[in-house]
Amino acid sequence: MKTKAYAAASAKAPLSPISIDRREPGPKDLAIDILYCGVCHSDLHTARGEWPGILYPCVPGHEIIGTVSAVGKDVTKFKVGDVAAVGCMVDSCRQCRSCEDDLEQYCEGPHSFTGTYNGAAKGGLPNTFGGYSKNIVVDEHFVLSVRHSKEQLGAAAPLLCAGITTWSPLRHWNVGPGKKVGIVGIGGLGHMGVKLAHALGAHVVAFTTSDSKRQAALDLGADEVVVSKNREEMVAHTGTFDFILDTVAASHNLDALTSLLKRDGTLTLVGVPEEPHPSPSVFPLVFGRKAIAGSLIGGIAETQEMLDFCAERGITCDVEMIAMKDIDHAYDRMLKSDVKYRFVIDMATLD
Repeated sequence: MKTKAYAAASAKAPLSPISIDRREPGPKDLAIDILYCGVCHSDLHTARGEWPGILYPCVPGHEIIGTVSAVGKDVTKFKVGDVAAVGCMVDSCRQCRSCEDDLEQYCEGPHSFTGTYNGAAKGGLPNTFGGYSKNIVVDEHFVLSVRHSKEQLGAAAPLLCAGITTWSPLRHWNVGPGKKVGIVGIGGLGHMGVKLAHALGAHVVAFTTSDSKRQAALDLGADEVVVSKNREEMVAHTGTFDFILDTVAASHNLDALTSLLKRDGTLTLVGVPEEPHPSPSVFPLVFGRKAIAGSLIGGIAETQEMLDFCAERGITCDVEMIAMKDIDHAYDRMLKSDVKYRFVIDMATLD
Protein backbone atom coordinates (compact mmCIF):
# COMPACT_ATOMS: atom_id res chain seq x y z
CA MET A 1 0.00 0.00 0.00
CA LYS A 2 1.18 3.53 -0.76
CA THR A 3 1.94 5.99 2.02
CA LYS A 4 3.49 9.44 2.36
CA ALA A 5 7.00 9.74 3.75
CA TYR A 6 10.11 11.92 3.85
CA ALA A 7 13.26 10.44 2.37
CA ALA A 8 16.84 11.13 1.37
CA ALA A 9 17.25 10.27 -2.34
CA SER A 10 21.04 10.25 -1.95
CA ALA A 11 23.72 11.07 0.61
CA LYS A 12 23.91 14.69 -0.56
CA ALA A 13 20.21 15.31 -1.19
CA PRO A 14 18.02 17.09 1.35
CA LEU A 15 15.15 15.03 2.67
CA SER A 16 11.95 15.56 0.68
CA PRO A 17 8.43 14.14 0.27
CA ILE A 18 8.09 10.73 -1.34
CA SER A 19 5.46 8.04 -1.80
CA ILE A 20 6.59 4.62 -0.51
CA ASP A 21 5.17 1.11 -0.50
CA ARG A 22 4.20 -0.60 2.74
CA ARG A 23 3.28 -4.27 2.74
CA GLU A 24 -0.31 -5.22 3.47
CA PRO A 25 -0.64 -6.40 7.10
CA GLY A 26 -0.18 -10.15 7.45
CA PRO A 27 -1.76 -12.40 10.09
CA LYS A 28 0.68 -11.29 12.85
CA ASP A 29 1.14 -7.69 11.68
CA LEU A 30 -0.07 -4.35 12.98
CA ALA A 31 -0.56 -1.22 10.90
CA ILE A 32 0.25 1.89 12.93
CA ASP A 33 -0.63 5.49 12.08
CA ILE A 34 2.41 7.45 13.28
CA LEU A 35 1.85 10.40 15.60
CA TYR A 36 5.43 11.21 16.61
CA CYS A 37 8.90 10.15 15.54
CA GLY A 38 12.05 11.04 17.43
CA VAL A 39 15.19 12.14 15.61
CA CYS A 40 18.34 10.15 16.39
CA HIS A 41 21.97 10.74 15.38
CA SER A 42 21.72 7.40 13.59
CA ASP A 43 19.10 8.98 11.30
CA LEU A 44 21.57 11.67 10.30
CA HIS A 45 24.48 9.25 9.77
CA THR A 46 22.31 7.00 7.62
CA ALA A 47 20.55 9.66 5.54
CA ARG A 48 23.85 11.38 4.80
CA GLY A 49 25.65 8.18 3.85
CA GLU A 50 28.18 8.32 6.66
CA TRP A 51 27.89 4.58 7.32
CA PRO A 52 28.49 1.83 4.74
CA GLY A 53 25.76 -0.05 2.92
CA ILE A 54 23.07 2.64 2.84
CA LEU A 55 20.22 1.98 0.41
CA TYR A 56 18.39 4.90 -1.18
CA PRO A 57 15.79 6.22 -1.03
CA CYS A 58 16.27 6.18 2.75
CA VAL A 59 13.38 6.92 5.13
CA PRO A 60 14.91 7.24 8.63
CA GLY A 61 13.19 7.13 12.02
CA HIS A 62 13.21 4.46 14.75
CA GLU A 63 11.62 6.24 17.72
CA ILE A 64 7.99 5.78 16.71
CA ILE A 65 4.73 6.25 18.62
CA GLY A 66 1.30 6.04 17.00
CA THR A 67 -2.12 4.41 17.08
CA VAL A 68 -3.02 0.98 15.77
CA SER A 69 -5.15 1.26 12.63
CA ALA A 70 -5.37 -2.42 11.62
CA VAL A 71 -4.49 -5.82 13.09
CA GLY A 72 -3.89 -9.20 11.50
CA LYS A 73 -6.16 -12.13 12.37
CA ASP A 74 -3.57 -13.75 14.65
CA VAL A 75 -2.66 -10.63 16.62
CA THR A 76 -3.39 -11.07 20.34
CA LYS A 77 -1.75 -8.17 22.20
CA PHE A 78 -3.21 -5.13 20.42
CA LYS A 79 -6.48 -3.86 19.06
CA VAL A 80 -7.39 -0.99 16.75
CA GLY A 81 -7.06 2.33 18.57
CA ASP A 82 -4.32 1.24 20.99
CA VAL A 83 -1.26 3.46 21.40
CA ALA A 84 1.77 1.51 20.22
CA ALA A 85 5.47 2.06 19.66
CA VAL A 86 8.24 0.75 17.43
CA GLY A 87 11.93 1.09 18.20
CA CYS A 88 15.13 0.20 16.38
CA MET A 89 14.17 -3.34 15.30
CA VAL A 90 11.32 -4.80 13.30
CA ASP A 91 12.49 -8.42 13.01
CA SER A 92 15.17 -10.96 13.97
CA CYS A 93 15.79 -14.66 13.36
CA ARG A 94 13.92 -15.57 16.62
CA GLN A 95 15.73 -18.90 16.76
CA CYS A 96 19.25 -18.17 17.99
CA ARG A 97 20.42 -18.16 21.59
CA SER A 98 20.14 -14.39 21.93
CA CYS A 99 16.62 -14.24 20.48
CA GLU A 100 15.51 -17.07 22.78
CA ASP A 101 16.94 -15.04 25.71
CA ASP A 102 14.82 -11.99 24.68
CA LEU A 103 17.96 -10.18 23.54
CA GLU A 104 17.02 -9.71 19.90
CA GLN A 105 19.46 -6.81 19.56
CA TYR A 106 22.26 -9.40 19.66
CA CYS A 107 20.59 -11.73 17.13
CA GLU A 108 23.11 -14.27 15.84
CA GLY A 109 21.11 -15.15 12.72
CA PRO A 110 22.54 -14.72 9.21
CA HIS A 111 21.67 -11.01 9.03
CA SER A 112 21.42 -10.07 12.73
CA PHE A 113 18.26 -8.11 13.56
CA THR A 114 16.31 -6.21 10.92
CA GLY A 115 16.59 -2.46 11.42
CA THR A 116 13.48 -0.33 11.32
CA TYR A 117 15.09 1.44 8.38
CA ASN A 118 17.74 0.38 5.87
CA GLY A 119 17.14 -3.26 6.78
CA ALA A 120 16.05 -6.25 4.72
CA ALA A 121 12.31 -5.85 4.13
CA LYS A 122 9.55 -8.44 3.83
CA GLY A 123 7.05 -8.64 0.99
CA GLY A 124 9.57 -8.21 -1.82
CA LEU A 125 10.48 -4.63 -0.88
CA PRO A 126 14.18 -3.69 -1.20
CA ASN A 127 14.74 -2.18 2.25
CA THR A 128 12.82 -1.18 5.34
CA PHE A 129 11.48 2.36 5.63
CA GLY A 130 11.35 4.06 9.02
CA GLY A 131 9.14 6.43 10.94
CA TYR A 132 9.40 9.61 8.88
CA SER A 133 6.12 8.49 7.33
CA LYS A 134 2.35 8.42 7.82
CA ASN A 135 2.23 4.77 8.85
CA ILE A 136 4.22 1.59 9.30
CA VAL A 137 3.46 -2.15 9.28
CA VAL A 138 5.30 -4.26 11.87
CA ASP A 139 5.11 -7.79 13.24
CA GLU A 140 3.35 -7.81 16.63
CA HIS A 141 6.42 -9.25 18.38
CA PHE A 142 8.35 -6.02 17.74
CA VAL A 143 5.60 -3.60 18.77
CA LEU A 144 5.53 -2.07 22.27
CA SER A 145 2.65 -0.89 24.44
CA VAL A 146 2.74 2.74 25.58
CA ARG A 147 1.06 3.76 28.84
CA HIS A 148 2.12 7.41 29.00
CA SER A 149 -0.61 10.02 28.93
CA LYS A 150 -1.69 11.57 25.63
CA GLU A 151 0.14 14.80 26.51
CA GLN A 152 3.40 12.87 27.10
CA LEU A 153 3.47 10.81 23.90
CA GLY A 154 5.69 13.17 21.89
CA ALA A 155 8.28 13.36 24.66
CA ALA A 156 8.09 9.59 25.16
CA ALA A 157 9.05 8.79 21.55
CA PRO A 158 12.85 9.03 22.07
CA LEU A 159 12.60 6.46 24.85
CA LEU A 160 12.50 3.92 22.00
CA CYS A 161 16.22 4.56 21.39
CA ALA A 162 17.75 7.02 23.87
CA GLY A 163 15.79 5.51 26.74
CA ILE A 164 16.47 1.84 26.06
CA THR A 165 20.11 2.42 25.07
CA THR A 166 20.80 3.71 28.58
CA TRP A 167 18.28 1.53 30.45
CA SER A 168 19.68 -1.78 29.19
CA PRO A 169 23.22 -1.35 30.59
CA LEU A 170 21.94 0.24 33.81
CA ARG A 171 19.80 -2.84 34.42
CA HIS A 172 22.40 -5.36 33.24
CA TRP A 173 25.02 -4.01 35.64
CA ASN A 174 22.49 -3.84 38.50
CA VAL A 175 22.44 -0.09 39.03
CA GLY A 176 20.33 0.82 42.04
CA PRO A 177 20.44 1.91 45.70
CA GLY A 178 23.90 1.86 47.23
CA LYS A 179 25.66 2.17 43.87
CA LYS A 180 27.71 5.18 42.77
CA VAL A 181 27.15 5.67 39.06
CA GLY A 182 28.74 8.04 36.57
CA ILE A 183 27.03 9.26 33.39
CA VAL A 184 29.48 10.73 30.88
CA GLY A 185 27.98 13.27 28.47
CA ILE A 186 24.77 15.26 28.94
CA GLY A 187 23.13 14.93 25.53
CA GLY A 188 20.36 12.87 23.97
CA LEU A 189 21.59 9.64 25.59
CA GLY A 190 23.27 11.10 28.66
CA HIS A 191 20.30 13.11 29.89
CA MET A 192 18.23 9.91 29.88
CA GLY A 193 21.04 8.04 31.63
CA VAL A 194 20.94 10.59 34.45
CA LYS A 195 17.14 10.44 34.73
CA LEU A 196 16.98 6.65 34.75
CA ALA A 197 19.93 6.05 37.08
CA HIS A 198 18.40 8.56 39.52
CA ALA A 199 14.99 6.87 39.28
CA LEU A 200 16.63 3.49 39.95
CA GLY A 201 17.94 4.87 43.25
CA ALA A 202 21.66 5.21 42.51
CA HIS A 203 23.93 8.06 43.58
CA VAL A 204 24.42 9.75 40.21
CA VAL A 205 27.44 11.79 39.14
CA ALA A 206 27.16 13.53 35.77
CA PHE A 207 30.34 14.22 33.79
CA THR A 208 30.46 17.12 31.35
CA THR A 209 33.23 19.07 29.61
CA SER A 210 31.37 22.34 30.18
CA ASP A 211 30.73 24.06 33.49
CA SER A 212 27.72 25.73 31.85
CA LYS A 213 25.90 22.37 31.93
CA ARG A 214 26.33 21.91 35.68
CA GLN A 215 22.90 23.22 36.71
CA ALA A 216 21.16 21.44 33.83
CA ALA A 217 22.63 18.12 34.98
CA LEU A 218 21.51 18.74 38.56
CA ASP A 219 18.02 19.59 37.31
CA LEU A 220 17.92 16.23 35.49
CA GLY A 221 18.55 14.39 38.74
CA ALA A 222 22.33 14.23 39.19
CA ASP A 223 23.52 14.28 42.80
CA GLU A 224 26.90 15.69 41.76
CA VAL A 225 28.44 17.12 38.60
CA VAL A 226 32.09 16.79 37.58
CA VAL A 227 33.66 18.95 34.88
CA SER A 228 35.96 16.41 33.28
CA LYS A 229 38.47 19.05 32.19
CA ASN A 230 39.01 19.98 35.85
CA ARG A 231 41.76 17.64 37.07
CA GLU A 232 41.09 18.32 40.76
CA GLU A 233 37.43 17.40 40.40
CA MET A 234 38.36 14.17 38.60
CA VAL A 235 41.07 13.14 41.06
CA ALA A 236 38.67 13.64 43.98
CA HIS A 237 36.59 10.72 42.68
CA THR A 238 39.45 8.27 42.01
CA GLY A 239 38.49 4.67 42.77
CA THR A 240 34.94 5.42 43.93
CA PHE A 241 32.55 4.36 41.14
CA ASP A 242 30.77 1.05 40.84
CA PHE A 243 29.69 1.76 37.28
CA ILE A 244 30.22 4.42 34.62
CA LEU A 245 28.09 4.77 31.49
CA ASP A 246 29.89 6.59 28.69
CA THR A 247 27.48 8.08 26.15
CA VAL A 248 29.98 10.29 24.28
CA ALA A 249 30.20 9.64 20.53
CA ALA A 250 33.60 11.29 20.08
CA SER A 251 37.01 9.71 20.52
CA HIS A 252 38.46 10.36 23.99
CA ASN A 253 40.85 9.01 26.61
CA LEU A 254 39.22 6.17 28.54
CA ASP A 255 42.02 5.99 31.14
CA ALA A 256 40.63 9.09 32.82
CA LEU A 257 37.42 7.14 33.46
CA THR A 258 38.80 3.69 34.33
CA SER A 259 40.89 5.36 37.07
CA LEU A 260 37.63 6.41 38.72
CA LEU A 261 36.32 2.85 39.04
CA LYS A 262 36.41 0.78 42.19
CA ARG A 263 37.86 -2.72 42.12
CA ASP A 264 35.51 -4.80 39.91
CA GLY A 265 33.93 -1.64 38.49
CA THR A 266 32.78 -1.44 34.87
CA LEU A 267 32.97 1.30 32.27
CA THR A 268 30.33 0.66 29.61
CA LEU A 269 30.38 2.40 26.23
CA VAL A 270 27.19 3.19 24.30
CA GLY A 271 28.50 6.11 22.23
CA VAL A 272 30.17 5.05 18.97
CA PRO A 273 32.86 7.51 17.77
CA GLU A 274 33.82 8.03 14.13
CA GLU A 275 37.48 7.43 15.09
CA PRO A 276 38.56 4.76 17.62
CA HIS A 277 39.30 5.72 21.21
CA PRO A 278 43.02 5.76 22.10
CA SER A 279 44.03 2.33 23.32
CA PRO A 280 43.40 2.17 27.08
CA SER A 281 46.17 1.37 29.54
CA VAL A 282 46.07 -2.22 30.76
CA PHE A 283 47.58 -1.67 34.22
CA PRO A 284 44.54 0.06 35.79
CA LEU A 285 42.35 -2.78 34.51
CA VAL A 286 44.63 -5.59 35.69
CA PHE A 287 45.31 -4.13 39.12
CA GLY A 288 41.65 -3.45 39.84
CA ARG A 289 39.95 -6.30 37.99
CA LYS A 290 38.11 -3.55 36.12
CA ALA A 291 36.25 -3.95 32.85
CA ILE A 292 35.51 -1.92 29.74
CA ALA A 293 32.32 -3.14 28.08
CA GLY A 294 29.82 -2.14 25.42
CA SER A 295 26.05 -2.27 25.13
CA LEU A 296 23.59 -2.05 22.22
CA ILE A 297 19.98 -0.78 22.56
CA GLY A 298 17.87 -3.48 24.27
CA GLY A 299 15.63 -6.46 23.65
CA ILE A 300 11.88 -6.18 23.19
CA ALA A 301 11.06 -7.44 26.71
CA GLU A 302 13.42 -5.00 28.42
CA THR A 303 12.22 -2.16 26.18
CA GLN A 304 8.69 -2.85 27.40
CA GLU A 305 9.99 -2.95 30.96
CA MET A 306 11.63 0.45 30.44
CA LEU A 307 8.49 2.00 28.93
CA ASP A 308 6.36 0.74 31.82
CA PHE A 309 8.89 1.99 34.39
CA CYS A 310 8.94 5.43 32.76
CA ALA A 311 5.15 5.63 32.46
CA GLU A 312 4.69 4.78 36.14
CA ARG A 313 7.08 7.57 37.14
CA GLY A 314 6.17 10.13 34.49
CA ILE A 315 9.64 9.97 32.93
CA THR A 316 10.04 11.30 29.39
CA CYS A 317 12.81 12.82 27.31
CA ASP A 318 13.42 16.56 27.16
CA VAL A 319 12.43 17.36 23.59
CA GLU A 320 11.93 20.08 21.02
CA MET A 321 9.01 19.44 18.66
CA ILE A 322 9.62 20.20 14.98
CA ALA A 323 7.74 20.05 11.68
CA MET A 324 8.72 17.43 9.10
CA LYS A 325 9.89 20.09 6.63
CA ASP A 326 12.51 21.29 9.12
CA ILE A 327 14.36 17.98 9.41
CA ASP A 328 17.53 19.02 7.55
CA HIS A 329 17.80 22.14 9.69
CA ALA A 330 17.40 19.91 12.75
CA TYR A 331 20.24 17.68 11.48
CA ASP A 332 22.48 20.74 11.14
CA ARG A 333 21.62 21.81 14.67
CA MET A 334 22.31 18.32 16.00
CA LEU A 335 25.83 18.50 14.57
CA LYS A 336 26.32 21.66 16.66
CA SER A 337 24.77 20.05 19.78
CA ASP A 338 22.12 22.76 19.54
CA VAL A 339 19.22 20.84 21.08
CA LYS A 340 18.14 20.01 24.62
CA TYR A 341 18.09 17.13 24.26
CA ARG A 342 16.15 15.44 21.46
CA PHE A 343 14.15 16.55 18.41
CA VAL A 344 10.76 14.94 17.82
CA ILE A 345 8.76 15.27 14.59
CA ASP A 346 5.04 15.93 14.86
CA MET A 347 4.00 13.66 12.01
CA ALA A 348 0.76 15.60 11.49
CA THR A 349 3.02 18.14 9.76
CA LEU A 350 3.88 15.63 7.02
CA ASP A 351 0.73 16.77 5.23
